Amino acid sequence: MIIKKGIGANIGIAIGKAYLVKEDSVLIEKLDLPKDRIKPEIKRFKEAIAKTKEELNVIREQILNSLGKNHAKLIDAHHMILMDPLITKEVPEHIATFSVNAEFALSEKISATIKKFENIEDPFFAERKNEIMDVAKRIMANLSNETKMEIKDLKEPSIIVAHNIYPSDTLQIRKSDKVMAFCMDMGSKSSHTAIFAQSIGIPAVVGLGDISRIIKQGDMLIVNGEDGTVTINPLPEMIEAAKAKMAELKKKESYLLKMKNLTTATRDSRKINLMVNLDPQDDLSEFKKNNTDGVGLFRTEFLYMNRNSIPNEQEQYEIYKKVLSCEPKLPVTIRTADIGADKASNIGIKGIKNEENPFMGFRGIRLFLKYPDLMKTQIKAILRAAYETQAQIMLPMVTSIGELITSKKIISEAKNELLSQGLEFKSDIPVGIMVEVPAAALMLDQFLNEIDFVSIGTNDLVQYLLAVDRVNQYVSELYDPYHPSVIRVLNLIIQTAHKKGKKVSVCGEMASDTYGCAALITLGADSLSVPLKMHLKVKEFIRNSSYEKLISLRQRLLNISDSQEITEIFKGI
Repeated sequence: MIIKKGIGANIGIAIGKAYLVKEDSVLIEKLDLPKDRIKPEIKRFKEAIAKTKEELNVIREQILNSLGKNHAKLIDAHHMILMDPLITKEVPEHIATFSVNAEFALSEKISATIKKFENIEDPFFAERKNEIMDVAKRIMANLSNETKMEIKDLKEPSIIVAHNIYPSDTLQIRKSDKVMAFCMDMGSKSSHTAIFAQSIGIPAVVGLGDISRIIKQGDMLIVNGEDGTVTINPLPEMIEAAKAKMAELKKKESYLLKMKNLTTATRDSRKINLMVNLDPQDDLSEFKKNNTDGVGLFRTEFLYMNRNSIPNEQEQYEIYKKVLSCEPKLPVTIRTADIGADKASNIGIKGIKNEENPFMGFRGIRLFLKYPDLMKTQIKAILRAAYETQAQIMLPMVTSIGELITSKKIISEAKNELLSQGLEFKSDIPVGIMVEVPAAALMLDQFLNEIDFVSIGTNDLVQYLLAVDRVNQYVSELYDPYHPSVIRVLNLIIQTAHKKGKKVSVCGEMASDTYGCAALITLGADSLSVPLKMHLKVKEFIRNSSYEKLISLRQRLLNISDSQEITEIFKGI
């Protein structure tokens, strides 16, 4: 029996067997082949080339339809590499000469070629090197005949254990009814994976360091999202105690369900605007039942995940229409896709590569302004779906007034195109920005004349303010949403916006936390937006609070010198 302490990413307790998700291996094994295996091996390699060519044809067509001819030409370069003698001639010769497997022969020839480019500074050759590696990866993937067990293939209820959980994994977890909970080495309470756990309502513990190396496939686990512990092969009495705690939590859940139709107001009758964060995978029927004040954040990046194509205008329109038709009289803030280079390269946008630190890289509005047709496609779909609704558009990762002006120009162009097509759309749609970068917070007064509202993304704002990567296991404990600097910057944003008569909402993880919710109301946030599964819990907290008491604590809150003082300030509110 071992107990590992991590960070409780989402409340709840689960008891079950471990399903260990292994990291993909990059080691290419050399196999010495007998002479009678040489010809079949060369044939296998040529079949992989043919399959790769088919894939490139499909991607080229997708890019042609969504981004135009100029971007489609980038795939033509990959076709040329695929037909280059390096691939078609030298690799088969290496297989025959050295009697080795195709994977090893390809790896050897590609490595030798890449080395020739290492000392050449010309950008043309640098780009060609990257393109060769891309093509080689595609061929290597098609050479592999291994059938990898995936989360979606689970046959029995299990607890996922992993070093890290990636976007493609989260989509599989969402679609599976066999995932009871998950725990992982990486992450913090505000990491994307933790937020995902909250959105689907399953127990999760992150930041465990080395749990993926300690746990064996099939080990019995207790995952406690309440106290952030994972118990490996627990004693019988520990399992019984966990079951009793689970029963208590179920009673609490039943109590919260009774609050669905009650108003979100404090004890002294102050209405607090409490909205929810949604994404295209969420259950809209549950959203309707919860009696929320609207959608403070509709994430659209999930539309770009787990696929090798760009969602077209009609596909996006249908998804936005679905959520907007659900509650047409409620406000819905649709955030343009906050995708980074990792996802963009997967869906066929070439010329950009995976980044070491995508959180501070080529993402959000930066990527969309580089590929304006991509942004325009999404904007047109939103505008059409928003007709006769309370929808509004939010732009992520804005850092300069220039980015905002250019974005508004693209929105204007999208409106003109829809007008010329004779299509109905919301012409007066409000446009706001997500303040999640310190530069935007400090320059907010310059933005306010160009926008209709402000939304604070506390998750990224905190990590950028404190220089703490919230998924880095070595520093994640330094991620502190109650750091005095964070409180002061939040106050600066809210007060600056209010002076210009602009509303401020908060859609980060901080709004879901008891003290975070209290702090944001104290500072004057106009609305809070939380994961759907956290809505009733936050509503309960608000209904048990005194608005007058919270407001009276504002100066004390702004004068804190240490985040530990938060507990003392909000005790007994």
